[in-house]
Amino acid sequence: MADPNPFLPISQPLHPTYTSPRWHSPIWISGHPQPPSKKLLLGIFFGFLLVFLFVALIGDHNGSQQNILSQEDENVASLASPKETAKPETLRPISRGVSAGPLYYKGWYHFFYQYNPHAAVWGDIVWGHAVSRDLIRWLHLPLAMVADQWYDQNGVWTGSATILPDGKIVMLYTGSTNESVQVQNLAYPADPSDPLLLDWIKYSGNPVLVPPHGIDTKDFRDPTTAWYTSEGKWRISIGSKVGKTGIALIYDTEDFINYKLQPQALHGVPGTGMWECVDFYPVSRNGEHGLDTSANGPEVKHVVKASLDDDRHDYYALGTYSELNSTWTPDNPDIDVGIGLRYDYGIFYASKTFYDQNKGRRVLWGWIGESDSEVADVKKGWASLQGIPRTVSLDTKTGSNLLQWPVEEVESLRLRSNEFDKVEVKPGSVVPLNLDAATQLDIIAEFELDKKVLENAAESNEEFSCKTSYGAAHRNALGPFGLLVLADDSLAEQTPVYFYVTKGRNGTLKTFFCTDQSRSSAANDVNKQIYGNFVPVLEGEKFTLRILVDHSIIESFAQGEERQSPPGFIQQGQSMEGPSSFCSTMPLKPM
Repeated sequence: MADPNPFLPISQPLHPTYTSPRWHSPIWISGHPQPPSKKLLLGIFFGFLLVFLFVALIGDHNGSQQNILSQEDENVASLASPKETAKPETLRPISRGVSAGPLYYKGWYHFFYQYNPHAAVWGDIVWGHAVSRDLIRWLHLPLAMVADQWYDQNGVWTGSATILPDGKIVMLYTGSTNESVQVQNLAYPADPSDPLLLDWIKYSGNPVLVPPHGIDTKDFRDPTTAWYTSEGKWRISIGSKVGKTGIALIYDTEDFINYKLQPQALHGVPGTGMWECVDFYPVSRNGEHGLDTSANGPEVKHVVKASLDDDRHDYYALGTYSELNSTWTPDNPDIDVGIGLRYDYGIFYASKTFYDQNKGRRVLWGWIGESDSEVADVKKGWASLQGIPRTVSLDTKTGSNLLQWPVEEVESLRLRSNEFDKVEVKPGSVVPLNLDAATQLDIIAEFELDKKVLENAAESNEEFSCKTSYGAAHRNALGPFGLLVLADDSLAEQTPVYFYVTKGRNGTLKTFFCTDQSRSSAANDVNKQIYGNFVPVLEGEKFTLRILVDHSIIESFAQGEERQSPPGFIQQGQSMEGPSSFCSTMPLKPM
């Protein structure tokens, strides 16, 4: 019989038997030896430009960082393994790293993630746990949940947290049973008064959900955060598929123990395959702030996002949610989930959002699987990283896509900066920028093309694609132009991040934003690709970009200056018109 009150101590709190090993290569704030000299260069392959750049060195605060630890933070640091540092650090490279149940609770941001404590390969998945005051500097705590029950013996997989009106936390997660059946389980904090949420209790009646009739036992995973309905019930979605149609199942519950499957799926798209890590959340039509997951009404649009197991990319669409029918309808079926917009056009998967009630924003987490071989991962001792958290909101100028932008706390990592204003760049030029050697940079750039060059450029019917082009070596009268980052002295290693513009027969311009990995590393066991997509540039806008360089990761954001920035500050993010929005996350060979 199911326990009638799962929020009381009904079983022993978890005492993980695993200990986290010392990480070999923390990211963002690190103690790495000084890397080989790397340069930042302007690469322009056609007529005259004016360029503005703001480049900030970010990263190692050792020796220069002010004391940011309060007494409470010092107490938290003491909970870490003796082998670990007692100072804040950013999220370390991890094996797998899919976000599970992120939330803000009693002054702390909590990040739970899938983690293999034994090797830098998939398997033996448990939940790692880290906390932060600012989403940037992190303290790692003991493992939150381990695979110690029959219903999660083969892995504690992705889950989601729901904060109830009385402040209690409900955590639903997928467990892979001793027979590899995917089931949904309930857990909750052993001590709700503990802001660190150190101990978790698994509900004694688990599993609370098993695959329904018609759903394969291995196609039923990743419950969403619950949202509240006008009937006083909670509603969740779970990813699945029927044949080749990816779907998001819908369940209603009043107590998170007993559930009723709704007759219709929230949504489904033929041909998209298994939907993993489904996310469902509201965005404000005025785009000014984030919304609690339960928000609804005429001033709200809803986002459905799915991670497609078939191609390992994250797709989303905007649409209208009907609470009465428990269904969601896309605004534009031509760019439905899985066939249209992506969060990111590089390597970015299994992402998850949460509502940050502390700052009234919705925050997006994404998992970055590096391009090293498994042999290289095992040798270095870690695999995969977590991307910089991003805010997510509706682009109110287009109404057809989301805006993404690194959380503002990233700017606190800036140590010093250089500005290059009105740099004149001539055809065929590669202009070095005088910077100190660094592999952690925050780059903001704005490009203004010569109008006469645009007017005189010949029209063509060129069909361009970043992925199928020759990368930065592919040239025409209007491109490429951009930045070469992490370039060595000989330019044998370089990573171009650039725009490419075509001019159609009717004189219309079409812009692409690309990242070329083909010469990013001298290593021969790295997957080197060219990433990118079409980027609509609105009338009157300049070509703008922001690049975060962090040792082995480059995150690039194109356009968005006029839509997100206060006057006088150049800031670009994820903001595009029409059926595309663009961001690119690219892994490189670690330094």
